[in-house]
Amino acid sequence: QVQLVESGGGLVQAGGSLRLSCLASGRTFSSYAMGWFRQAPGNEREFAAAINWSGGSTYYADSVKGRFTISRDNAKNTVYLQMNSLKPEDTAVYYCAARRGVTYATSIRHYDYWGQGTQVTVSS
Repeated sequence: QVQLVESGGGLVQAGGSLRLSCLASGRTFSSYAMGWFRQAPGNEREFAAAINWSGGSTYYADSVKGRFTISRDNAKNTVYLQMNSLKPEDTAVYYCAARRGVTYATSIRHYDYWGQGTQVTVSS
């Protein structure tokens, strides 16, 4: 069982930056690939970024590529999402997710554990 707790959300102006963190419980964090998803009001939850077990491989949605960076620190049981050049359309609840296994995935159904989400609001 893995419990995930996100933090770092907030209100920021367009063009600004935020760094989200996701702290995982348990002693097997490095056994999980991790992902960040987001859900705007009235929309379905969508993939944003993912990282494999070691941090050596990452993947991004086209909408965030070049602006967001996912990373992890296995010693701290934490995955991060650095978000730069934020746009109003990035406004959403951001969720951290863990997937058993070492390779990442982009589909919601491939993730086994989810955090409660953290709100990111980008004003124009």
